[in-house]
Amino acid sequence: MPRRITVAHSPDSDDAFMFYALAQGKVGNPDLEFLHVLEDIQSLNERAIRGEYEVTAVSFHAYAYLVDRYALLPHGASMGDGYGPVVVSREARPPAELRGKRIAVPGTLTTAALVLRLWDPDLQQVVIPFDQIMDAVTAGTVDAGLIIHEGQVTYQTLGFHKVVDLGEWWLRETRLPLPLGGNVIRKDLGPDLMRRVSHLLRESIQYGLDHRAEALDYALRFARDMERPLADRFVGMYVNDLTLEYGQRGRAAVRRLLAMGHERGAIPHRVEAEFVE
Repeated sequence: MPRRITVAHSPDSDDAFMFYALAQGKVGNPDLEFLHVLEDIQSLNERAIRGEYEVTAVSFHAYAYLVDRYALLPHGASMGDGYGPVVVSREARPPAELRGKRIAVPGTLTTAALVLRLWDPDLQQVVIPFDQIMDAVTAGTVDAGLIIHEGQVTYQTLGFHKVVDLGEWWLRETRLPLPLGGNVIRKDLGPDLMRRVSHLLRESIQYGLDHRAEALDYALRFARDMERPLADRFVGMYVNDLTLEYGQRGRAAVRRLLAMGHERGAIPHRVEAEFVE
């Protein structure tokens, strides 16, 4: 019987694109069977804290609390190179007007919430599911909302205004891409199996990049009402060369994020990123 590995990731188009080949049997290993589970990122972060899945997408913020149990796979990162989560409001307003205000965030363990705290530690963060944040902003229950996933490219068409793009701010601060999410694997699988799974994930991402139209057709099922050109743009933002391999720049970005989080009191302990090699 093949060894079953549960792979958990977000139900959005960029994750669907990178896992397409693995989910649809375009790549694989006869000794391994992959069970795909789709959940929102905050739930994935919480389940990873409990070690529930062998392989899972997590926020890099959450990874700070997972280092004893999980290692980072060297493929599958979502990084914003000069772009990232966006703080939006119903009216155009300068960033200074948000000081001390209530901002909806998609979860305390998300990287978006961490970077928002690095940008302004005095904001009042209010946790709201990511797909309800714009509604909360419209209703006035919060002063602004921190948008992740496809909302980063659709908020303008829905009548919202950008207050700050945290990926733009991060690039100015660090000259590095903003590492938002990555894939981790449980260490108790052992080095050999961890490497085999890592290789298959890389193959899946490469297959999607090499067969873009085919993989995008699949990803559109998860694109939350986006038309193909917009979905294609969004997938291109977060599935690219940095997704295939972190490289020195990508790994430096992860280390910088974790170090800055600790230096500024957002992460209570030092974190050394550990990658499957």
